[in-house]
Amino acid sequence: MSPGPGRKRLSSSRLAILAEGAFGVETAKTASSAVRYQPERVSSVIDSRFAGSTVGETLGFGGDIPIVATFAEALATEPRPEALLVGIAPQGGQLPEAWRAVLVAALEEGLDIISGLHFFLCDDPELAALADRHGCTLFDLRKPPADLPVGAGRAMGTDAFRVLTVGTDCNTGKMTVSLELQRALQARGVRAGFAATGQTGILIAGTGIAVDAVVSDFISGAAERLTLEAARGEDGEGVDIVLVEGQGSLMHPGYSGVTHGLLHGTLPHAMILTWMPSRPRIYGGNHSWVVLPELDEVIRRYEDALAWACPEVPGRVIGVSLATYDIPEDEARAAVRHAREVTGLPATDPIRFGTTPLVEAILSAHEAHREPPPPA
Repeated sequence: MSPGPGRKRLSSSRLAILAEGAFGVETAKTASSAVRYQPERVSSVIDSRFAGSTVGETLGFGGDIPIVATFAEALATEPRPEALLVGIAPQGGQLPEAWRAVLVAALEEGLDIISGLHFFLCDDPELAALADRHGCTLFDLRKPPADLPVGAGRAMGTDAFRVLTVGTDCNTGKMTVSLELQRALQARGVRAGFAATGQTGILIAGTGIAVDAVVSDFISGAAERLTLEAARGEDGEGVDIVLVEGQGSLMHPGYSGVTHGLLHGTLPHAMILTWMPSRPRIYGGNHSWVVLPELDEVIRRYEDALAWACPEVPGRVIGVSLATYDIPEDEARAAVRHAREVTGLPATDPIRFGTTPLVEAILSAHEAHREPPPPA
């Protein structure tokens, strides 16, 4: 299939989301993000634990999208789904064996399947044969292109102001704040592009490269390509600001490599740091021995990691984005104050308290970047 029609089907088809036993903000990031950013596409969510309730009742957002117990119920939902979205992306990224029967049933009913797993559906003989027989498409969001270059600093050749989101940890809202900032900037009349670097961002944007599936030598090259494409804009006329979705964290022993690749491929003019205040240690039981440094120390490490590769560009952290959905509002406000006091930077939870401080920080940094340097 040609890229054009494939992209259209990926970004606009009506979805039934498979999240059996896992539907939640942290446990099914792909599912919950689809609901947050494209609720009009979602016909239903499959998770028997919450069957009979709505997405809004379960997540606190998403409205009256029904949660059902089985694929048969999802298929009967109006409007009828056109694709089945695998709504989780677990560590290791393998297909839960119990879900195979649902994927088979979906293909037999003529539905496309969209997956962000590291397990590629198109490489599975049974699923690929069924897709071919029933005229369906298997969208493996994480499958990278085969022609990626090695990073060579080409991102510095764009006129767009480059902003990369980075994190104290994985799963701290890097994609969320990137999308929220893009919306807010566009609402102010700023031409802002978004570069998706993970499976959920690709689902929402309809294009991108999942850099955690790229061979390590080519991660910076993938980030570089994404940055240049986003800078050109969908209409080819160029954008003012590019927001690059970050991945992993320099603090995370398992995922620091992909973060370095994004830093050196994007070579950002500015960074937004994401932080989840309820986590004093790295996310996940396998890495809980890693205690997270204070925010000012995290910022220093990010700026140091970038400075030697991009000495002509400031590459500094200009704001802090918090994810506070799991703590009460008074604690969230206290965490925002703490971030401001420790870092001296604007800080907010963009979902809970709005994006204004971070938007102002980006616009100010962008304007300063455009000003000619003072005479020597």
